Amino acid sequence: MGKKSTPRRLADNEAKAELRNVRISPIKLNLVAALIRGMKVDKALANLTFSKKRISNDVKKLLESAVANAENNHGLDVDSLVIVEASVGKGMVMKRFRARAKGRGAKILKPFSNMRIVVREAEEGVE
Repeated sequence: MGKKSTPRRLADNEAKAELRNVRISPIKLNLVAALIRGMKVDKALANLTFSKKRISNDVKKLLESAVANAENNHGLDVDSLVIVEASVGKGMVMKRFRARAKGRGAKILKPFSNMRIVVREAEEGVE
């Protein structure tokens, strides 16, 4: 018997990859996500390779993972993939304290983020 499998949430010509609990603020990660949102995959990989942001290497690995998922799991053509979604969300927040003058403490927040990339096989003629 068993439970029925849930239907696939993405279309047949889409693939995704997720990055969980990466130690960076969602605002900073969203700056890098905005660089690649809506681009073709080869141009996005080139942008991430030469970006000076610290997190761009992790985002590049995530994009390569989404491309590998599209090729191996769903049989999509790698040369025609476009990034249709690059969304960033909040993760957990580590709370720390730093000693200050007169016995007080200052709160330090160390945020974590999650990121999701969805690539889609585009029709010819899309730039």
